[in-house]
Amino acid sequence: MSDNTIAFIGAGNMAVALISGLLADGTDKQQIIASDPDQEKCQALTSQLGIRTLQDNLQAIAEADVVVLAVKPQMLQQVAESLSTAVQEHQPLLVSIAAGVRSDTLDAWLGGNTALVRTMPNTPAMLQAGATGMYATDKVNDNQRAAAESVMRAVGITQWVRHENDIDAVTALSGSGPAYYFLIMEAMQSAAQELGLSSETARLLTLQTALGAARMAIESSDDPATLRAKVTSPGGTTEQAIKSFENDQLREIVSRALHAAHDRSIELSEQLGK
Repeated sequence: MSDNTIAFIGAGNMAVALISGLLADGTDKQQIIASDPDQEKCQALTSQLGIRTLQDNLQAIAEADVVVLAVKPQMLQQVAESLSTAVQEHQPLLVSIAAGVRSDTLDAWLGGNTALVRTMPNTPAMLQAGATGMYATDKVNDNQRAAAESVMRAVGITQWVRHENDIDAVTALSGSGPAYYFLIMEAMQSAAQELGLSSETARLLTLQTALGAARMAIESSDDPATLRAKVTSPGGTTEQAIKSFENDQLREIVSRALHAAHDRSIELSEQLGK
């Protein structure tokens, strides 16, 4: 992260995850500032992570090269407008982790002509296992892109998209995606209990199977379709389960779900931009 000073506006769970990831990645704690009106949050961050905290957002902006806007989407307009004068004066790179707020809307709230990166992380970022989609406006230079990527890469993988509309697809896939897998795990555990397994046995076998399958997919050179074919013996038990999924149109169910999430992401962006 070189010698950039990074200021976090907001000290919620995602900010804490990013700060923890940056520290684990070797960023000097002296380069990180967190600002939040909640004094208890600030004191807890200083105590737990050793970083400097403030209750004055404008002072944080004045000292920062990179500003991470880590406030709830519903609060972002009020916060951004209150920061606009300081942002215009100091011209830091702005990195937004707020879902649903488009870059042109946020840029207007901040006074215009800002270097802005919009991101869509997901909740596994809190375990440094996140997946984040990133979009940079044309005001962002190469060094700033690298700086933004360094921040988000501290909590998992990052992927840049060329068009901002693609962030809605990222939201539908990885932003909301953890809940889809939780639902599958929930359903598998319930079905296993119906087959006679105890709750604890069903839970542990479900979770370890999910973890193992994910690791195989990550570490193998084969794509998921090939991996599925390799473990589906003709005439075997797996084949019967796969046939049942296919007969019930699992692919179409998943497609409809992602399209619904995608459409809702667009709707929320329009609402937040009004």
